[in-house]
Amino acid sequence: MANFSKWLGAGLGWTFGGPIGGILGYVLGSFVDGFSEVEIREYQHEAKNNINTISGDFEISLLVLAAIVIKADGKIDKRELGFVRSTFIGMYGESRASKAFKLFKGIIADNNISTRQVCMQIKQHMTHASRLQLLHFLFGVAKADGVVTQEEMRKIHTIAGYLNINEHDFISIKAMFYDEVNSAYQILEIKKDATDRDVKKAYRKMVKKYHPDKLRNLGSEHLKGAEDKFRQVQNAYERIQEERGM
Repeated sequence: MANFSKWLGAGLGWTFGGPIGGILGYVLGSFVDGFSEVEIREYQHEAKNNINTISGDFEISLLVLAAIVIKADGKIDKRELGFVRSTFIGMYGESRASKAFKLFKGIIADNNISTRQVCMQIKQHMTHASRLQLLHFLFGVAKADGVVTQEEMRKIHTIAGYLNINEHDFISIKAMFYDEVNSAYQILEIKKDATDRDVKKAYRKMVKKYHPDKLRNLGSEHLKGAEDKFRQVQNAYERIQEERGM
């Protein structure tokens, strides 16, 4: 237990306190046996060599919020779990992702997580750009089984509100996961009757909002997700250009 706490403390900053710290305490007390001493030492070494502890905080925030969304419809879907695991492998590599996923299983088992309290802690410490990236990840989790249920949608919407993400940003990110008639316009946060000038203005605004450089403080492992989101903005603009012959 002491060794695991030492590892966790080395890799994290503000998440070790507050309601998220309470969740981690529960996991430590109940599921620490899932980690071998070798795994703990290896992950501790990785965490100590990561001078940007904000990456560790973002990692835990992803796990906690993903657990909340996955349980929103009263069932735990293996495809959604698989999305979390594969995304973490893509960001952190197989070794670190496997250890994080063991921690994730413990977080899912905690039935006393307060969505509001967790989000309040995240909002206090994370930039707006980082919170938008969290929301993008949550839609990916919910859509992993092919459909976002009403319960999942409501839960993500509630999380967005607690994270101080406004309705325009919520609809923009949501539209990235739906191939609908007005999706391209919703991604750019404009209506279909917008002028060509307004379309160009909206595109420039969204490029600034979603540019991957805004997430460089999280470390290179998180840039791929940011680039995916940024690419969707570019694709939306290109679709509108083609449609209008701009």
